[in-house]
Amino acid sequence: MDIDDTGHNLRMAVLAAFCTVLLVGVAAADGALPLFDAHIHYNRVDWQQFPPSTVLTLWREAGVSGALVSSTPDDGTLKLYQEAPERVIPFSRPYRSPADRRNWFANPEVVAYVAQRLQRGLYRGIGEFHLSDGQFGTAQIKQLVELAAERDIVLYAHCDAATVRGLYALNPKAKILWAHAGMDTSVHTITTMLERFPTLMAELSVRQRDIAPEGHLNPQWRALFLRYPERFMVGIDTSRASRWQSYVQLAQEHRRWLQQLPGNIAEKIAHGNAERYFATGAIGK
Repeated sequence: MDIDDTGHNLRMAVLAAFCTVLLVGVAAADGALPLFDAHIHYNRVDWQQFPPSTVLTLWREAGVSGALVSSTPDDGTLKLYQEAPERVIPFSRPYRSPADRRNWFANPEVVAYVAQRLQRGLYRGIGEFHLSDGQFGTAQIKQLVELAAERDIVLYAHCDAATVRGLYALNPKAKILWAHAGMDTSVHTITTMLERFPTLMAELSVRQRDIAPEGHLNPQWRALFLRYPERFMVGIDTSRASRWQSYVQLAQEHRRWLQQLPGNIAEKIAHGNAERYFATGAIGK
């Protein structure tokens, strides 16, 4: 049995446990709506300040049932995965150090690094990575997109709409998770993108104040969620220490706007879509 087979078998066993945990549901102590956090970074500076046991405590207090984790370097993702494999969906981030963020998309060493990490058979995607319009035409990005397509894993892209279109042009079969739903992308553009690309999912970290200014759900966002209730996930984005420190509060911010949606739709966006997506890869199939 080679390393890919071993990793595949382990991943399937962990996914079974993961689904069991999520189907039961892990809510906050007050019975709040469970959340799946689709945007966790656990970088070197994070694990030095917040050991895995602290992260698990925060998840429990925030009612987080599972998490998509990536890190710089990748060792942080493995630390959390080893601590709680039933809750962690590991993604391989193509940043060996913070310096890689500047030119990773044109560095042949990065593709080799990601390919080597993927041999473990544990990762469900590549990213989160930052990419701008005009950067997706390099040989390295083409190789990365093909690598993801061959392994049927997700590309987790922090980018604008033009770059999403560029990634799909490289391989229409790609599966893309769109970080922050494009960050400052308009509701109209997000709607158009979801309509055009059936394998596109959108993650909503750092969009709370746009989605629900002053705590009130924006009617345009509400209409978008009602139209595409199975295409969104929530996230907190622990990109800096202050977001770990306010983690429980940020989770509550998501709950406040989710509670203004019909219950079945709120549950899908809060945790159900992620459970289904990472258990079966169902989007677009």
